[in-house]
Amino acid sequence: MTEKLIANSEAQKKALMQRLLTGKKRLPGFDGEWNPKTLDALGKTYTGLSGKTKADFGSGKPFVPYKNVFANVELNMSALEFVRLSDGEKQNIVKSGDIIFTTSSETPEEVGMSSAVLMDIGELYLNSFCFGFRIEKQDEFLPSFAKHLFRSAELRRAISSLAQGSTRYNLSKNEFLKINIHMPKRAEQEQIVEVLDAVEAVHAKEQMKLKKLKSEKSALIQQLLAGKRRVKIEEGIIA
Repeated sequence: MTEKLIANSEAQKKALMQRLLTGKKRLPGFDGEWNPKTLDALGKTYTGLSGKTKADFGSGKPFVPYKNVFANVELNMSALEFVRLSDGEKQNIVKSGDIIFTTSSETPEEVGMSSAVLMDIGELYLNSFCFGFRIEKQDEFLPSFAKHLFRSAELRRAISSLAQGSTRYNLSKNEFLKINIHMPKRAEQEQIVEVLDAVEAVHAKEQMKLKKLKSEKSALIQQLLAGKRRVKIEEGIIA
């Protein structure tokens, strides 16, 4: 029953995102047309680590692994890995406000998954299978709004359509920058973010509840199978 409720919650969240992030549903107090912009007019891309070997990983400076980007709408700062850099080595540094994208995947639908960096993280690098998008006009295009926009159904379709390959699909950064988006003004972006963050928080809480229930069920089964817990059957229940 809990899984069904969460599935319904996920569907409702996606429907609300689709309506709010395309302007089909406007929040109270906002009207007017949204402004069209290509991504290259809003920022620039940068590459991840280059020139590294297997021996360089495991210690040193923190970097963002591929799975962290793929799995999280907002970067999980507790799931970083480490890489050694030599003195004076030039590598691109991830900054707060950046949006990170996966460059390649085994299916077109999973290319260009995004994760937003919304806190000051100091010296941080990026794995070589992802690229960063640095928003140069953050007063015009809020990173917190971009966090939701790039995970919306419409933008996901636009990005997936750019995937190239046969056994492994890749995303061209030049083609990515040609994508056209529509944005409301800053005040409306802020309100949309507030609504979607609240919905996301409720959904995350429901998922944690389901995870806890599954863990408790698994533990109970293990105890029963090991004989650590016995089932008592009251008299008269079984004829």
